Order: sequence, then C-alpha cells, then structure tokens
Amino acid sequence: QVQLVESGGGLVQAGGSLRLSCAASGSIVSIKRMGWYRQVPGKQRDVVAAITSGGSPNYADSVKGRFTMSRDNAKNTVYLQMNSLKPDDTAVYYCNIVVVDVTMRYLEVWGQGTLVTVSS
Repeated sequence: QVQLVESGGGLVQAGGSLRLSCAASGSIVSIKRMGWYRQVPGKQRDVVAAITSGGSPNYADSVKGRFTMSRDNAKNTVYLQMNSLKPDDTAVYYCNIVVVDVTMRYLEVWGQGTLVTVSS
C-alpha cells in the first residue's frame, strides 16, 4: 500500500504565502508523477502543478509565477510553495501521485486534501 500525508494548509491574507507538503510512504519502487490539484465546492478538481520523473514542473496558467512545486526524492515528498495568494486560490488542495509498487503495478493515490483559505 501507498499512503500520502498532506500538511500546510490554513488561513492567510491576500498577498501572503503558504507551503504545502505531501509525503508518500509505503511499498514504492519508483515515483512516476506527482501533482497538486485543487477543488472548490461544486466545481471540478483542477490540476495546479505536476511533475513527472526526471522532468520539470508544469503549472496551470492561473498560478504561473506565483506557485513553485519542488520535490525531495530522498524523502518522497513534494512541496507547493504558494506566494502572492489571491482569494481565488481558496480551495481544498489535493496531492496526487502515480507510483510503481513492489508488485510492479502502477498505482494512483490521492491525499486527504488540505484547505487553503485566502481572505481579502
């Protein structure tokens, strides 16, 4: 099994910053893709940023220049640094990972979600 634990959400004023963390653990052989998504009630879950193995992060247009995704391979952890936050960034943020596990299967796992609230 593979588990994801997210942390770092909270309440921040517009213009402020937050950093989200997502730590993966379990029977992981390799990580193929890690991503951050967000969802507002009543709307679909949208990708915010994603990175594939050996690649560079790709960002949604709405967060380019403000959000930075990074990863610590030794810790199987991915981060999302969010700067210059806007009220429109308010959402539940989910971590997503695609891994190869010890049985050599591809697994997609979602984190539990963390709420980010940006006040105006």
